[in-house]
Amino acid sequence: MNGPETAVLATSAQPLSATQATSRPEVARSTPRLLRGWRYLRLTLHLLQGAATLVLVYPLCAKTTQLTLRQRWSQRMLGILGLRLQLQGMQIAPGAMLVANHISWVDIFVINAASPSAFVSKAEVRNWPLIGWLAARNDTIFLRRGSRGHARIINAEIAALLDAGRNVAIFPEGTTTDGRHVLHFHAALLQPAVACGHAVQPLALSYRNMDESYSRAPAYDGALSLGQCLANIIATRELVARVTVSAPIETSDGIDRRRLAQQARMAIMQDIGCADDGEHL
Repeated sequence: MNGPETAVLATSAQPLSATQATSRPEVARSTPRLLRGWRYLRLTLHLLQGAATLVLVYPLCAKTTQLTLRQRWSQRMLGILGLRLQLQGMQIAPGAMLVANHISWVDIFVINAASPSAFVSKAEVRNWPLIGWLAARNDTIFLRRGSRGHARIINAEIAALLDAGRNVAIFPEGTTTDGRHVLHFHAALLQPAVACGHAVQPLALSYRNMDESYSRAPAYDGALSLGQCLANIIATRELVARVTVSAPIETSDGIDRRRLAQQARMAIMQDIGCADDGEHL
């Protein structure tokens, strides 16, 4: 889940080749230096405030209040980073498994700002400084890959959350892209929704410049470090984080997980406007 050493603001709808992906020019520094410094300061204070809230406030709050606090904190996080949330399409249904394409670490905050959710994440995220700790205290389910026994435990945890009317978000590509194409979906991640009969709802994520062109600034793919990705976001004066919500796909009619994954992927590709040429399957 990394990206190239540098990034550009993309204006083409065509995916980059492997050569282009490793030789991009540096992202345009459209944000003044003083504003970038102010954003870093506000971000640091916001992360510390989030940590304090988890330690001092969360234990005293009901679950519904915790979810409201998480949503507001995520919305402020996007504002600090210069990201404007844009929701379009259907309403997000309670108790649905949210299936999204994966572009950036920011995706988690975008989805939480739209609808506070539990997340299934790879186990390595748990070791990220501060962010990993925040994730662990916010209903993140960490998946150890290659362990069938652990996968069964994870599936049971997801099913319990869905049964309780909570949303659980997954990124079935298993990695990140630049946001202009959608990789193959790992159908096994959708099994808990099938097993307990809860709907799957596709969320198409994209990051746009003010002129509606795609932006590569938030992309966390290739060999890019977390710090470099953050610098690219902060260096961009303003971005739109667009979430297009499709209608829920019901699982109670016996649909198998492979067909379910295919339907969710096609809905997301249609919403972000990319073609399925088979290159990224």
